Amino acid sequence: MDALETRAPAEREAALLAALPAQIAHARTASPAFAEILAGIDPAAITSRAALATLPVTRKSELLARQQAQRGHNVFGGFSTIGFGAAMPRVFSSPGPMYEPEGTRRDYWRMARALFAAGFRPGELVHNSFSYHFVPAGSMMESGAHALGCSVFPGGTGQTEQQVQAMAELKPAGYIGTPSFLKIIVEKAAEMNVALPSVTKALVSAEAFPPSLRDWLAERGITGYQCYATADLGLIAYETEAREGLVIDEGVIVEIVRPGTGDPVAEGEVGELVVTTLNPDYPLIRFGTGDLSAVLPGQCPSGRTNTRIKGWMGRADQTTKVRGMFVHPAQVAEIARRFPEVIKARLVVSGEMANDTMSLQVETRSSPDGLDQRIGDAIRDVTKLRGQVELLAPGSLPNDGKVIEDARSYQ
Repeated sequence: MDALETRAPAEREAALLAALPAQIAHARTASPAFAEILAGIDPAAITSRAALATLPVTRKSELLARQQAQRGHNVFGGFSTIGFGAAMPRVFSSPGPMYEPEGTRRDYWRMARALFAAGFRPGELVHNSFSYHFVPAGSMMESGAHALGCSVFPGGTGQTEQQVQAMAELKPAGYIGTPSFLKIIVEKAAEMNVALPSVTKALVSAEAFPPSLRDWLAERGITGYQCYATADLGLIAYETEAREGLVIDEGVIVEIVRPGTGDPVAEGEVGELVVTTLNPDYPLIRFGTGDLSAVLPGQCPSGRTNTRIKGWMGRADQTTKVRGMFVHPAQVAEIARRFPEVIKARLVVSGEMANDTMSLQVETRSSPDGLDQRIGDAIRDVTKLRGQVELLAPGSLPNDGKVIEDARSYQ
């Protein structure tokens, strides 16, 4: 662990919020996209989480749309503050396609902390089976391993027998990649009757890492930990030996907001992860990841003092089509926003396709006469569809981050 991971929470919060105005000012000055998105914002006034929450959320769909609209003259859609050349040694592409720049700073994607937490140490060889083409995953992990003082074998994906041979002969200390591919490699090694005793640890990401697979690997002598990162933001959070959620990285500010809005939820409530990065080369301000998670109370038993999240809990974009019309989480939020009595709302779509019904379940502080009728009118006004209204007591709706539940039968 480094000193940043163990500092007092109040010290960390003060440092992050002190850096925020300068980052917002930089984004407005150097990023044409944020010059437009944050027009009229006074960066010097954004010195608290409450002030940060007043800024618009920029979601991945908007980033992609801006990139597509500006392909002819700015492939990054105006979000990058650096251009091709020495300042940008690599460019990557994620599905969309979306293009991501890589800057020159040491441990650019901030992966070293996750590797250290997974047990990797200076002087070790790491077998990196994340992809090295198009997407940045391989480079993200390699740059972190180099920053930690490790050597890297760029195994990439596929060629399972060759992966086994390289592991057997090079004797790496551990593996980096998806958990499913590690399982395939271990199974192939057993099939080839090749022992891999040196591989005792793993940092996995990019897909689910269920306890059943974690235990399967442990039975074969491999201790696996997971991390949560994206091509846009780099490392967001990582698992520790405590195995109690994921600790947020030191270089980002994380908020949990109600899906379809930019409004922070109460601590412990499931919502969309919104991240502000302090990366000056790609200064994403309130970037909506589209992923659901929730804050865990208390501190990590490992001694790391940053906030913890539960990890990936699903997707926040629950847009669905009802009777030929798209209904979005933002529309549900708009309906709820019109009524001070409403605490929380959840739209349930049921029945069968082409014969479906909508019911808006709302938790209310009070239920004055006619509230259900007025909410019903708002449903039709906002969505152009009719829907029933069910008034519920506070705390009745499940804490799962769902704003729209598609309960229809597709048989």
